[in-house]
Amino acid sequence: MTELTDTPSRRHEVRSYAARRPRPWGDRSQPGANQYDLGSFNEATIIETIRLAGTITRTEISEQTGLTQQSVSRILRVLLERGLLAEGAAERTERLGKPRTPVRLRAEAAHAAGVLVDPELVSVVLTDLDGAVLEKRTVPLDAEVAPAALVEIVAGCVDSVLADSGIDPTTFLGVGVAVPGPITIDGQLLDLPLSEAWRNVPLRGMLADRLGCPVVLEKDGTAAAAGEQWVGRTDRAGDFVYLYVGTGMGSGLVLNGETYRGGSANAGEFGQLCAVRLGLVDESGRPQLVRECNPTVALPEIARELGYDGPGRTFRELCAATGAGDPAAVAAAQQIADVIALGAVALIDLLDLPLLVVGGPAFAPELQPILVDTIDKAVNSLPTAHGARRVEVQHSVVQGEAGAIGAASTIFHASFAPTVRRTRQHAIS
Repeated sequence: MTELTDTPSRRHEVRSYAARRPRPWGDRSQPGANQYDLGSFNEATIIETIRLAGTITRTEISEQTGLTQQSVSRILRVLLERGLLAEGAAERTERLGKPRTPVRLRAEAAHAAGVLVDPELVSVVLTDLDGAVLEKRTVPLDAEVAPAALVEIVAGCVDSVLADSGIDPTTFLGVGVAVPGPITIDGQLLDLPLSEAWRNVPLRGMLADRLGCPVVLEKDGTAAAAGEQWVGRTDRAGDFVYLYVGTGMGSGLVLNGETYRGGSANAGEFGQLCAVRLGLVDESGRPQLVRECNPTVALPEIARELGYDGPGRTFRELCAATGAGDPAAVAAAQQIADVIALGAVALIDLLDLPLLVVGGPAFAPELQPILVDTIDKAVNSLPTAHGARRVEVQHSVVQGEAGAIGAASTIFHASFAPTVRRTRQHAIS
């Protein structure tokens, strides 16, 4: 590997929490210091190497990055002084020679809030650099809640998790927001199919003004993929597609080690693939909405059509009925899985990926065996090149809050992860 020179690059600049207006939590009336000013691609590469390894020695960093030991030692010294890293106990591996001292990222050195905005609820988490959830808030939503009220709900939850966490305010980097698509690059919500009240709302800008901190906005499936890559470390270091099971189905892509957003930040429109495979297009040829790609509504509806006469009415109640073996509920879940599997086959045919991850807030435990088994069989038997490879289908390593944790990780990715600008990146400033 060719060693790159340590020339300054604003791409990796990370600024601590800085207020643009008075706020209820802490004193943020003055701009914060640039606590982690990553001056080079090499610094970001070393941080990524340490993150993936968990704990690693200087020699191992040099071997894995191709950087000289002198460069590694110099960069580590700076990162240790800034408080981003911690050293472990020295280990002597040979009778003679200097003991090897491993280093690791300090989880408490940086924090971010992640927000999942769903037509049915808002989920907010505060995570550390390891992706561990320190605080969480969930607020049910009316689908017609006004944009200004939505911003206040989100801001109130962010204030609450920060106030209750007790973290050092200077370690807080910003807020990542995951939303249904489509969106614009600058964070405006477009023609959301499930919430007309939020269409054409500049949500990122409104939240940034209200919160007074860096805010990035991402599609929910893309955010979940980013979180999977961040939390999954070496298990998710390769290419994969994330099938996001939420109020609507989405997908996120990690290609060449980076989250792929596409030219307009709208990569991963999964429902369109299912519609085309099923021939559900209108007179103009436009793909229609596929109800099976909205599992939270489809499961109760389809179960009743198939003869379900039990007491369950909500998605969670029908999930329980599925787990209990009710024939109509199981058949409804299977119908949803069959449609989702067709879209998964299209993704594998198009991208030839070795790993497909399934997760999200509607990936209920009772549905998981049906979904995973159906998708696994489909992607390993139906694609054109199915005989050339085996596609692994795995559960997400992020449990429970995949969208929100993924949204928080977009802040960490933009702050610390190395990039060669193969894909569009978020800028944190």
